[in-house]
Amino acid sequence: MLRRVFGLLIVTLVVLVALPVALVPVYAIPGVRPVSTLMLGDYLTLRPVTREWVALEDVAPVLVHSVMMSEDGQYCAHGGIDWKELNAVIDEAMEGEETRGASTIAMQTAKNLFLWNSRSFIRKGLEVPLALYADFFLSKRRLMEIYLNVAEWGDGIYGIEAAAWHYFEKPAFALTSREAALLAVTLPSPLKRNPAKPSRGLSRMAGTIEARAKRSGDYVGCVAVEPRSRAAEGGPIGRAS
Repeated sequence: MLRRVFGLLIVTLVVLVALPVALVPVYAIPGVRPVSTLMLGDYLTLRPVTREWVALEDVAPVLVHSVMMSEDGQYCAHGGIDWKELNAVIDEAMEGEETRGASTIAMQTAKNLFLWNSRSFIRKGLEVPLALYADFFLSKRRLMEIYLNVAEWGDGIYGIEAAAWHYFEKPAFALTSREAALLAVTLPSPLKRNPAKPSRGLSRMAGTIEARAKRSGDYVGCVAVEPRSRAAEGGPIGRAS
């Protein structure tokens, strides 16, 4: 019995290691559209899933900047892990204090693509090497593009395009700075926060992020991109069928 359990653990560990090693280089290829473990779970249980992949060029830059300022202010400066923040969290945990979040966008992307959602030290430990590996193979722009397209923004709502339509009835490239900030501060708790009907607390947080995004400057240089507005190209603004 113990041998079977041990064998199962070994197989599980091999799969957890082998899948990311094989898939991350594939995800670096433009046109490949990864799905998250949460999305797979919804598909397998026949739950409704809304996700419309959108290129980073078709996302309002202010949304990208707002997500960075809310989730990972040092995104362009680190190699997948913000070691200063992570060490601070470890120190707090060792002292028995309530810990704050230290997950970078690379860590969250790794978790979304390959791990489970419940919090644990095991999951957090796995996020670190996966984040380093993902940041090594993927450009900052590609990593951000994947993150924005697999992040959960509500029950069955995945990706920024689906979120923009669901909450504000417009495409991601048309989001205002206020809408972008509200969507950004929804990310840590998408099942409890509603950017279209924000509480006072959520509205205050959005105001802070909106101000930070306006002053972001060089902090967001690694994802700087000329927006490709469909309206400017003469394409339809309405939702694609």
